[in-house]
Amino acid sequence: MESRILELFRAYEEDPGVKLIIMKGEGRAFCAGGDVAAFVNGSSEHRANVLETSYTLNYVSATYTKIQVSLLRGIVMGGGAGISLHGRFRVVTDNTVFAMPETTIGSFPDVGASYFLSRLPGFFGEYVGLTGAKLDGAEMLACGLATHFVPLEKLSSLEDALCKANTGDPEIIDNIIHDFSNKNPKLKENSQYSRLKSIDRCFSQRTVEEIISALEKEADRKMDDWILWTIKTLKKASPTSLKIFLRSIREGRLEGVGQCLTREYRMTCKVLQAVFCKDFNEGYRAVLLDKDKKPKWEPSKLEFVSDDMVDYYFAPLDQDSQDLKLPARSNLPSCAISKL
Repeated sequence: MESRILELFRAYEEDPGVKLIIMKGEGRAFCAGGDVAAFVNGSSEHRANVLETSYTLNYVSATYTKIQVSLLRGIVMGGGAGISLHGRFRVVTDNTVFAMPETTIGSFPDVGASYFLSRLPGFFGEYVGLTGAKLDGAEMLACGLATHFVPLEKLSSLEDALCKANTGDPEIIDNIIHDFSNKNPKLKENSQYSRLKSIDRCFSQRTVEEIISALEKEADRKMDDWILWTIKTLKKASPTSLKIFLRSIREGRLEGVGQCLTREYRMTCKVLQAVFCKDFNEGYRAVLLDKDKKPKWEPSKLEFVSDDMVDYYFAPLDQDSQDLKLPARSNLPSCAISKL
C-alpha cells in the first residue's frame, strides 16, 4: 500500500491537473499502523524494502510541493501517523484516536516521530512517545498534532467542498477547512494535555529512571489514577525501547525531518538485528500473537540497559547494511508542527 501511495505522490507532484492530495482511510479507521506480523515473519530483504519505502514516503510527504489534507477519522497509530502527520493540514474529528504504542511491543516510535513529537509543547512529546498514551481529537488540536477539528457529521461535506474548490492555494484551503471547523473543541475533564505542567516537571528529566522517580514524587504529593497509570505503563514497557526513544526524541529536537528519518531507519535496522535485545520479537509474541500481554523483556530492568547498549542503536550500520538514501527534494518541510 505504501509503495502504491509513494508512486501516486510522485506522479501527482508532476501532474499540473492535481491541485491537492486528500488522504483518508476506507472504513472506520484512518490507519492502525503497519502489519507487524508480516514484518516480523518477513525476510531481511523484505524488511529493508518495507522500511525504505515507508520512510521515503514520510519524507516525500513532509517536503511535498503540493498541499496534503489528511482526514483523520478513527484510529491513527504508528505508521498511520507517518503517512498523515507530515502533511500541511491534519483534520481530526470526534472519534479520532492517536497513539504511538511501540514501546509496549519492544520497538520505538519511528516514521519521523522524533521530529513531530519533539515539536510539541514542553515535554508532551516525551510523554506521548514513552507511554503510548492515546489522544483524542481535541487533545491533538490543543497540542498541535492536528491543525483543525471538524465534527464527524461535516467531514464528507468538507471533502466535497475541497474537491469543488479545485485549488492548491493553501490560504483558500485553510479558509474552507476553517468554515467547517469547531475552533475550540472542549477538552475532557481528565484530559492528559491539561496535565502539561506535571508532564513537563517529570518528563523533562535527563533519564528514564529520573522520569519515573519524578513521577513517584508527584504521586507522594498527590496520588491519582493518571499518575498511577503513567508509572505502571512505563514500568511495563521494554526498558531498552524506553531508553532509545528518549535519546531519539532529544536528538530529534535539533534535527530536520530528513535527519530524523535517516537516524530512525538506522535504529529500526538495529532493533531488527537483535544483537543486544530481542524485545521486538518478544513484544510481538506477547501482545499480538499469544496475547498473554506478559512480555519477558531482556534486559529486564532499566539499570541493565547500559549507555553502550543505547549507543549501539545510534551507530552507523555495518558493512552488510546500507543507510537510508532519501531522494533530493527542493521543498522545505511543510509540517506545521515544526512552527510551534
